Amino acid sequence: MAVGTTRQCIARFMDIEPNNFSFSSPTPTAIARQSVHLPNHKYQELSSLSMNMNGCGGDPRAPLGINETHTFPVSPTPALAVDRLNSAIYDLKLNPQPSDSGIIRIEVPIQQQIEALDWLGWQSPSLVPRCYFSGRDPGSVPLIQNTNASSQPKNLLSVAGLGSAVSFRHLHPFSLDDWHSIKRFLSKKCPLIRAYGGMRFDARSNMAPEWKGFGSFYFMVPQVEFDEFEGSSMIAATVAWDKRLSRTYGEAIAALEATMWQVSSIARRQNGSTRSAAMVHQTHVPDKASWDSAVKRALDLINRKNSSLVKVVLARSSRVLTTVEIDPFEWLTSLQMEGVNAYQFCLQPPDSPAFIGNTPERLFYRHRLSVSSEALAGTRARGANAALDLQIGNDLLSSAKDHNEFAIVRESIRRKLESICSRTVVEPSKVLRKLPHVQHLYAKLTGTLQKEDDEFMILSSLHPTPAVCGLPMEEARMLISETEMFDRGMYAGPVGWFGGAESEFAVGIRSALVGKGCGALLYAGTGIVEGSNSSMEWQELDLKTSQFTKLMNTEAPLMAMREKVEH
Repeated sequence: MAVGTTRQCIARFMDIEPNNFSFSSPTPTAIARQSVHLPNHKYQELSSLSMNMNGCGGDPRAPLGINETHTFPVSPTPALAVDRLNSAIYDLKLNPQPSDSGIIRIEVPIQQQIEALDWLGWQSPSLVPRCYFSGRDPGSVPLIQNTNASSQPKNLLSVAGLGSAVSFRHLHPFSLDDWHSIKRFLSKKCPLIRAYGGMRFDARSNMAPEWKGFGSFYFMVPQVEFDEFEGSSMIAATVAWDKRLSRTYGEAIAALEATMWQVSSIARRQNGSTRSAAMVHQTHVPDKASWDSAVKRALDLINRKNSSLVKVVLARSSRVLTTVEIDPFEWLTSLQMEGVNAYQFCLQPPDSPAFIGNTPERLFYRHRLSVSSEALAGTRARGANAALDLQIGNDLLSSAKDHNEFAIVRESIRRKLESICSRTVVEPSKVLRKLPHVQHLYAKLTGTLQKEDDEFMILSSLHPTPAVCGLPMEEARMLISETEMFDRGMYAGPVGWFGGAESEFAVGIRSALVGKGCGALLYAGTGIVEGSNSSMEWQELDLKTSQFTKLMNTEAPLMAMREKVEH
């Protein structure tokens, strides 16, 4: 690696300026209560972070004048598809729409199946905001018509987006009005116009500098989007305008043209052409001693006579310094290769690091009136061979402590679904879910909504689940707020998308915040219940973050690295 790059990375870690936005921020103790105190009324300040139209500023229930999708003939290559897309945008420019508000998606199918993540990896890092979302498994992804009406529908596997036709961001907690603000840009007749994004784990907690750009929630309808289907692909562009939000049709077209000017039609895997980041330093918040104290305090509360607290999920933030800047899409590609039965996601607002993750846990999926969720708790490593793997799995199934933790999660979700749905089913009620490196206890819960507008109730009721917060929820949340000395941000929050007839959200665990400097913040949590052991729980945190740490080759300790550079 270049000496200058190493010197820059180490300088960022050593020469601390508390008010600078950087992953090279203060020591864990100083990080503890850094926060951004911005009053809720500073809407314009938040909006000024980018020139994108913020859909939260208008009438949330005012219908749009136009909501359309235009599909063009199939193109044999991505380059020709981009040409056709540019021609279609030019036609839109020559034929202005008469309505004061609207959203139009133009899409060009591509004969080749190209991975959306590969396409996104070839785009300029300066093209933000960016997003990526891949379904956990093809069988759970709805069939979408992706070409002409005569073609067979195909499974949509993953979506990558650049720029935002309209974004939704605010500092206040996500509300029913915010949900309506998003839904007014979506419709059942345009199923691929979707808003991708996420929400903070706790919107009431203080916001650390690294999470400021995300606000309390952040969603985006991409300006330019690449969709990967089974056997084919599609590139699309979306233009949205609303004079009441100070965005005219002409301004929206000009913004889309500016983004398209920077889009690359190349979409192939780079085959390791860039160097992997090597870790030279890592710090945990809390450290092991503080973790032991936090777990002891939680157990004392759980075991206290007349205490209502049954479970609390405590988390850890691990700050890593690396030799070169981490490419979030290289990490996602590596996670994708082994992330069977997991969601991969990336969300990067303007002027912000990228929030990425490889999570196995679904919060909910809705298709019209049908909704499904799941309980996931208890963790063990996979065995080195089939016999050992079976033994470890049986141990997890028979563990009283893990069953207690799992039952708390499952029954809490069941009660919440029953309060909203006309019918609820739990099947299977307890089985093993095996992932490449870990295995969990798992249950699937399904229900039928009374009306589709109950989607907001499902989201607000299910989050946070006992799997990432605890039970009772408010008591657990308060203990987390008092105990954890870092900002979770969107870690363990809902991450996913809203659509016209359907929506899907995962739980943002097994995640990391990858900065523009050299390094990342890795997040992991574990449930504390009666019988928990702090050292075993610490080992579980290491196991959960290992999907990231194994992507980095450990180099010499930081001080030794500094001596190497200076001498």
